[in-house]
Amino acid sequence: MSKNNLSTKKSIAETCETIGIHPETISMVFSKMPDSSSLLELADMFKLFGDNTRIRILWALSESEMCVCDLCALLEMKQPAVSHQLKNLKQSRIVKIRREGKVIYYSLDDAHIRTLLNLGMEHIQEL
Repeated sequence: MSKNNLSTKKSIAETCETIGIHPETISMVFSKMPDSSSLLELADMFKLFGDNTRIRILWALSESEMCVCDLCALLEMKQPAVSHQLKNLKQSRIVKIRREGKVIYYSLDDAHIRTLLNLGMEHIQEL
């Protein structure tokens, strides 16, 4: 057995003094697990939060609805790059649009998105 395997086993032994399962816990958690399709959708949604540009856009939109031109000025980015990210966010129902004449305003789709952003920020500030 290699040294790495020994240290891995030692690590496991330090967290659990016995190797076994807890059927009641497994059964309870299994009954509350969403279906695979829902978990895949959730993973895909969280992937959208894994990009710095999209997070900056979402944070800006958590403060106010904005048009593409305003977002470009705020983020110091070109319009095609911002529009591309907004398209992805809109397709995933993270942002929504409102048209006023010739101007399209973007905003967060609902309060859940703002909550996710705030909880994420709260979590990293605890570290």
